[in-house]
Amino acid sequence: MQAVVNSNVIKQENISEKLDYLLTQADVSTKNDVENSIVAMGSKVVNFLVEKLTQLKGLQRGIVAMSVIRIGESSVAPLKALAVENDEYQWMADYLLSEI
Repeated sequence: MQAVVNSNVIKQENISEKLDYLLTQADVSTKNDVENSIVAMGSKVVNFLVEKLTQLKGLQRGIVAMSVIRIGESSVAPLKALAVENDEYQWMADYLLSEI
């Protein structure tokens, strides 16, 4: 069981690192490719994306928001949790939920 837990932690770190890398590489000319790459990762990245919504600004936040919308239904529960847990981001979660 310990090995399974450790491999999940490694996978999560790899996902987080990949997202961070993609987002730092994003600019106006690459944002569509970055967003497509994030969306291709699917529902396994939703929790990381929702967390990033509270940390990022500008273009990177926009890419994350559109990715969450495009990933769709699996984004609903984490967005609802964000709205409940943090009043500051409730408006954002509500807006993204209305777009899904």
